[in-house]
Amino acid sequence: MNVRTRSTRLTLAAMATGAAVALTAAPAASAGTSASDTPRFLKPGELPPHPTSPWYAGPVTAGQPDPLPICVGAALPSIATHRTYWTEYDTNALQVTVVERDTRRAKAFAALLRKDLADCAKKLMQQYPDITATRKYYGRLNVEEGAHVYGIHTVSAWGASDIGLFSVGRDGRTVAVVKWAQMGTFEHAQVDDFKATTARAVNKLH
Repeated sequence: MNVRTRSTRLTLAAMATGAAVALTAAPAASAGTSASDTPRFLKPGELPPHPTSPWYAGPVTAGQPDPLPICVGAALPSIATHRTYWTEYDTNALQVTVVERDTRRAKAFAALLRKDLADCAKKLMQQYPDITATRKYYGRLNVEEGAHVYGIHTVSAWGASDIGLFSVGRDGRTVAVVKWAQMGTFEHAQVDDFKATTARAVNKLH
């Protein structure tokens, strides 16, 4: 499955997996909502362990993340709440939580996110000319109403290689999206650790 993009390395970092260049420094602080007013978010220590760096976290912040993550970004509503995470090197993560009006709407939203992830590499292939992208599905986790885990690997024409893991989980009328990304390939994806992180995130939604 091939997909390519015209953008520079920095744009690829934001558009393709959110890994690498732009994530080596802490994001700018922004006005956030109180954690007590939203479902609980992951703590830095609950993310897949980095071999040489601790994780850091920004505030829990109302609204869509900026930049929007690939695959799921277009579907995220303005009522979303998010938190960004980063290490001292090339690894970053994101949690986005959406509380819908009822369970029916939450179920439909989770299904939409899953479809976007399933179709992500194909859609990128149709839009951009300079990268190759591959998707893997890592299965369903039996946590609350369920969570699903995906991987997206991108390689640019100039040699940059990024790996991202994504999950979509739901508890009642609340949906969580978790993303982990760094430079590398599927061999560098911390799938088991990411599944454990996803389970923690979904368990915090109630």
